[in-house]
Amino acid sequence: MASTMSSIRSSFSLLILFIIFFLSFNATTSFNHLIQETCKKSSESDPNISLNFCISSLESDPRSHSVTSLTNLGLISMNLIRTNVSESRVYIEHLLKKTKKKKNTKGSKDRYIREYLKDCLELYSDAITTLEEAIGDYKRKRYVDSNVKVSSVLDASSTCEDGFEEKRGVVSPLTKRNNDTFQLSAIALSIIEMVRQ
Repeated sequence: MASTMSSIRSSFSLLILFIIFFLSFNATTSFNHLIQETCKKSSESDPNISLNFCISSLESDPRSHSVTSLTNLGLISMNLIRTNVSESRVYIEHLLKKTKKKKNTKGSKDRYIREYLKDCLELYSDAITTLEEAIGDYKRKRYVDSNVKVSSVLDASSTCEDGFEEKRGVVSPLTKRNNDTFQLSAIALSIIEMVRQ
């Protein structure tokens, strides 16, 4: 009798483990499918969006592991932009402090880099406020307003990068950050458009 009870407990334990594994697998597959499909549509409709960048960016946010709706995925995408823009702003401040310590001679590249960094700092500072407003609009289902504000963040990253190209020989120290902001904004805009439809 004890052997039968032990066998029943073992079978029951295995059944519970199987159910937990199955539910975990389905949840992962479900979230992964939403992200995969969203990124596929986004990259097909916008040549500025890399499929791999889209997937890896959205999957990098732990909240995406339990997301079940496109609307919530859109909010996650906007929060990713906010994080990127905030971190970029801090990085720009760091670069400004670093270039301030150097002696700037007339005509030196550092002087121009410093000017462009100041412009970028202003653009990214404004972008943080704009993103807060865009997220608020998105939550209130004011998708057109949210779209306009996210578009301005996308433009800010391009404007920042373009500034460095004005002076020959000056290389932007923000290219990757600007490109990431641009793509994250493009992803969010694509999702906003899908949610609107």
